[in-house]
Amino acid sequence: MTKTEAVLFDWGGTLATWHEVDLRALWRSVAVLIDEERADEVAQRLVDAEHSIWMRSRDHHLSSTLEEVCLLAEVEMTEAAHAEYERGWHPHTVLEPDALETLHGLRERGLKIGVLSNTIWSRRRHEEIFARDGVLELLDGAVYTSEIPYTKPHQEAFLAAMKAVGVTDPAACLFVGDRLFDDVWGAQNVGMRAAHIPHSAIPASQIGHTEGTPDATVHRLAELLPLIDSWNQR
Repeated sequence: MTKTEAVLFDWGGTLATWHEVDLRALWRSVAVLIDEERADEVAQRLVDAEHSIWMRSRDHHLSSTLEEVCLLAEVEMTEAAHAEYERGWHPHTVLEPDALETLHGLRERGLKIGVLSNTIWSRRRHEEIFARDGVLELLDGAVYTSEIPYTKPHQEAFLAAMKAVGVTDPAACLFVGDRLFDDVWGAQNVGMRAAHIPHSAIPASQIGHTEGTPDATVHRLAELLPLIDSWNQR
């Protein structure tokens, strides 16, 4: 078995704790600052636009951005509205309790650490969150799909993440995620091993056509350390 050289993480539902989010309420709080009189209509357009880009991601593995969501909704995001959007998401960006301990443990073992996130947010926003939580300095590389043409489970997304951390062999990478389609099947399809964290309530509309069988299932991030040790000592 090829030794693990790099561990690549999904973000939401994996490094960050899964939360149920009332997207319509969140978008309405934004819409009020764009057009208070038509806030309900504007919010619905934004909800529908975001839904459409995630369905495109599921079916065609094509990426998007927050700017495209606004364009599709025919909404011009103001500075105040954008600040409200980020404020509304802030409580849902909390790290798993053992995330830092696990990342430090991987670093002590000399392993590369990376992130690959299906996201419409900018690199700036993610790096602000990671810096806030002490994660940014622990990453060897990160790929945010808002910056590339594809989303997970497309092979190119995983290859980009592998390249970002400086590893050339997919078999030397372990991908850790909460989704059996995007994360497990996607990673295995490119030759990586995959560990599943089965804590997230994935919306039925986001479940893809295939579910992978993980190489391992962990219920806490810290369980990755003895798992990788057992693989690398063989």
